[in-house]
Amino acid sequence: MSTESTIDDSIDSAATTVGSVWPIHSFVTANPLSGFENQPFEHAVSEATDLLGGRGYPSADTFEQALTRGQIDPELLESELADRGYDAAPETLLDRIADADDSGIDDDAGDSDSERVDAILTKWLPVFLDEGRAHWSMPNREEGFYSAFRALAAHDDEIPNSGIVADLPASPTAAIDAVIEPYPEHQWEAIFEEQLAALPGWTGFIKQRVDDGGEWHSEYPITLDGYLAVRLSLLDAFGVDLTPETDGEATEVDTVDELSEAFLSAWEATYREEVVDAVVAESEAIADTEGGASSRPDAQLTFCIDTRSAVIRRHIEATGAYETFGYAGFFGVPIEYNGYESDVSVAACPPILDPQHRITELPTDDETQASHDRLAGVRDATREVIDTLQANAASAYGFVESAGSGYGLALAARTLVPGRVHDLFDAVADAEPDSHEFCEPMVHHQHTYAGDLPVGLTTDEKVEYAATAFELMGIETFSRVVAFVGHASETENNPYDSSLDCGACAGNPGGPNARVLAAICNDEAVQDELRDQGHAIPEDTIFVAGKHNTTTDEIDLFDSDVPATHADDIEHLRADLATARETATAERTDAMGAAATNGIDETERRAADWAETRPEWGLAGNAAFVIGPRELTEDVDLDGRAFLHSYDHTTDPDGDALEAILTGPMVVTQWINNQYYFSTVDSGVYGSGSKITHNPVGNVGVYQGNGGDLLTGLPLQSVATGPDDPYHQPLRLSTVVHAPVDSVTEILADHAELTTLLDNGWLSLTVVDPTRDHDAFHYDGNLSWTGEPDLEAAIDDAEPAAQTVPADD
Repeated sequence: MSTESTIDDSIDSAATTVGSVWPIHSFVTANPLSGFENQPFEHAVSEATDLLGGRGYPSADTFEQALTRGQIDPELLESELADRGYDAAPETLLDRIADADDSGIDDDAGDSDSERVDAILTKWLPVFLDEGRAHWSMPNREEGFYSAFRALAAHDDEIPNSGIVADLPASPTAAIDAVIEPYPEHQWEAIFEEQLAALPGWTGFIKQRVDDGGEWHSEYPITLDGYLAVRLSLLDAFGVDLTPETDGEATEVDTVDELSEAFLSAWEATYREEVVDAVVAESEAIADTEGGASSRPDAQLTFCIDTRSAVIRRHIEATGAYETFGYAGFFGVPIEYNGYESDVSVAACPPILDPQHRITELPTDDETQASHDRLAGVRDATREVIDTLQANAASAYGFVESAGSGYGLALAARTLVPGRVHDLFDAVADAEPDSHEFCEPMVHHQHTYAGDLPVGLTTDEKVEYAATAFELMGIETFSRVVAFVGHASETENNPYDSSLDCGACAGNPGGPNARVLAAICNDEAVQDELRDQGHAIPEDTIFVAGKHNTTTDEIDLFDSDVPATHADDIEHLRADLATARETATAERTDAMGAAATNGIDETERRAADWAETRPEWGLAGNAAFVIGPRELTEDVDLDGRAFLHSYDHTTDPDGDALEAILTGPMVVTQWINNQYYFSTVDSGVYGSGSKITHNPVGNVGVYQGNGGDLLTGLPLQSVATGPDDPYHQPLRLSTVVHAPVDSVTEILADHAELTTLLDNGWLSLTVVDPTRDHDAFHYDGNLSWTGEPDLEAAIDDAEPAAQTVPADD
């Protein structure tokens, strides 16, 4: 093998330990340790601690709080500790964890040569990777990062004119080869791994941009080998020894991690038992009432499986004869969406999938479009002035000086009475028609391509997406109004606003996907084909789209095309949605600790307050994923902590729908859960620390203060009420499936990527089997289950898939 191939292979292997980081304008929640998922959790977090410096478990104080609050069952904890050979009192063992935490504090923040290299790179990377924020562009960007650095490095006085950097080769591989030549080949991968992990935020962003291959990467290319060539050349210039600290040796799990794993497992088991017991009880109740006549619902609403949707669903169902469903928020239609006012299209689907269609929003109402454009022009002009002021301190001072008291009053209003400002903005927004009022998504097949994607969908494709949605959710009967409700957030002055939008839509609002699926289902040709397939859609059923504002719990129905025959149905639904909003916001403001007399007023204040660090809790608290019919959870208050995916095993005899849920949404919810977990257990390394000192950079992310590594996770305010008081309970995801356990076993046997996650403890899986007296079976690894005497034959029949390392996402 050539030296170049060896270097390339070593870089590829080393890069798997750094998680991808998406730009903050389309924040994608992902497991920061995704590259370690082929290892047992306890080994992975230990190795990541050595490599990245982050802690892998909650602190002793967090465990103690959970014990005090009754969130950890003492008997379960005793059992977990005994299994690991510990019989001392929990308080004594927590002291050992706390002592280790204190001894691990490293106050050595010296000014080493490696840190000087970090400082230089974190000056160069933002200006190269900028996505339109900078007013002065870096020269030579179009040539690529390595070439631009090679051309300009001599002009940076902080870079020594010595070593390989004094005469950089034309190719990055040649530069890397020259720097690592003195080191034995078996150390190369470890060298690359440590250097890529030195600035994991910027490295992860480069990795994602390369994988995405979008417009910015095409225009200004950067590669991991180009980045490494620059980094290694700088280290060589400063004379830094590159001998790796680990040299590829496996990391041992220490006693404190073992204790922490016991406390964490007991905490998770306590929570999981509560959820499973509730599901078992409801499963038995459903069986006892099967066969009874059921009336047609007034309306059916499908929401994202997002934990926030679970709250509003419960309140909607309490207002009347409504049936709600949970489905992945991109509504099963993987699209690249180009909105009416968008300069670029966005991938409106989870990163686990690639867009399959290009959908463009096209105007259909000239008069409404003209009204929108007039008001939008004023808005855009105002925004341009504000952006200019923000970018130019001198003009900002001059503007405030000339604007005088009027501007001061506006600032005071934004600060002191944000709720009133929200009302004003609402009035302005109501005056300006939204694009859905005069545009339609072009879903019909156009026989053209946008890049590699076909524009629109064929009739067969539409039928497939609609049928898949109905089958995955188990919908057999249809009401007069069926609504697909996407979701988005509303917040001011918040770089992390997209982290509150739809995770299933890659940090974008889910409204476009809802509109596409509604348009598909309203297509008469599609309905005819669906009826031929056995989906009994009545002639009087209409499909509408909507948007759930998760910050204020307002639900907006896109009903401009609703026929007059259904006007009363829509008005009745709209009135009940308003009632549900009142009770849901009251519940949510209480959870946020707000002493508010009116939940709607408080949520609107939070949405408009530019000083509000917690406009909403997002998915904080998420801990479970329940897959089954709504009847399992509609009478159970899961406290907004569970992802809920509708599924009826009786309509899925071959298990195809369940297979799609386990291989898709379950994997994505595991990413989300681990993002929240690690952002909570180590906000500084795996999260992004406090919002108070955040500094947005390059329209791609934030860093702390005036520079440094790109921050990769959620801010402290998204997961905690204070520095030492986590709001999010850091638990790994507990998945509960209502289905025959034999079917689940067969699916797992066919998907090594799932058994890898489960066997290595990144999430848990419990099956409540309605065909086996509603017994609960907990997955124990290697396709085995607890309480499984009569499962042995099924397991023997299911041939395990080859175990492979998961693809580097």
